[in-house]
Amino acid sequence: MDGVGEPSDDVVLAGLASSDPVAARVFVTRFSPRAYGLALQLVGDRAVAEDVAQEALLRAWRHAASFDSRRGSVATWVLSIVRHLAIDTLRMRRSEPVDPTRLEPLISAYAGPDTPAVAAEHDEDARRLRRALADLPVEQRRAVVLAAYGGLSASEVANAEQIPLGTAKTRIRSGLRRLRSAYVDEQPELDQ
Repeated sequence: MDGVGEPSDDVVLAGLASSDPVAARVFVTRFSPRAYGLALQLVGDRAVAEDVAQEALLRAWRHAASFDSRRGSVATWVLSIVRHLAIDTLRMRRSEPVDPTRLEPLISAYAGPDTPAVAAEHDEDARRLRRALADLPVEQRRAVVLAAYGGLSASEVANAEQIPLGTAKTRIRSGLRRLRSAYVDEQPELDQ
């Protein structure tokens, strides 16, 4: 197509706002490839990108009447909707909290072949650690597990959690302090 006789983006959006089915078809045909392309670039997953692009086009349709051409082009407006939805989607897809019971193999790996008494002591230590981890706020628990048991640096935790570096450092530090405090408070009294 050479573009002769095709309506402008503004006209298509105005038709979409008035529920014109022809304008809706033109709008989807014109903007869905760009919306999908941007979403794929941002989220990196085809199925998720399809969902983001579809939701963005639906939101554009719902809010077509509120579009203000003085603030930018229709394409810029639609792609900004895609961008915001993609960012929201990425935030919601953050790492799932780690179940403290999954840490047992990691903790057990540090325990070598010992006497039954030492093994029992290690098992009790592992149980106390699991209890203390379970009491941490989810964000701190994830940061501590990623750093202390996953071996990630604070920068790598920040990237994995999609949070600022300072926030990652604070979560790790606060989580470790709370663990230490909980662990010390739970120490059994030793007979002297």
